Amino acid sequence: MQSDNKPSYDTPFEWIGGEDKVKALVERFYDLMDLEPQYAALRASHGTELARARENLFWFLCGWLGGPQHYTDRFGHPRLRARHMPFRIGVIERDQWLACMDQAMGEVGVPEELRVRLRDSFFQTADWMRNTHG
Repeated sequence: MQSDNKPSYDTPFEWIGGEDKVKALVERFYDLMDLEPQYAALRASHGTELARARENLFWFLCGWLGGPQHYTDRFGHPRLRARHMPFRIGVIERDQWLACMDQAMGEVGVPEELRVRLRDSFFQTADWMRNTHG
C-alpha cells in the first residue's frame, strides 16, 4: 500500500514530468528573468546572452532531479561553486534566483508538494553559492 507521505515516483525527475517539464521550467525561468524588473540584478549577472545558461541549467537539473546525467556526461562533476565564482552572487542574487525559480515552478505547474521540497533544496544550494556578503 502506498504511503500518503511518499509520492508514487522514484525520483523528482519523474515527479516533475521528465525532460519536457524540466525544459519548460528552465525556459520559463530565463524568460521571467528577462521580463520581470524584480529580477534585474539576477539578469545583470548573466551577461547579454542566455542560450548557454539555458542549456546548462536544463542539463544540470535533469541530473540533479534524478534523471539523465546530461551535464556530467558532457562536463564531468558540476563543481557548482567553482564554476560560479567569476559571478557576483550575494543575498540579492540568491533571493532573486529563488523567487524567479519559484515563480517559474508555479507557472509551469510543478506539483505543490514537489515545489515545496525543491524550494528548500534550491535555497540550500543557492545560499551555499554566495560568494559576497551583500
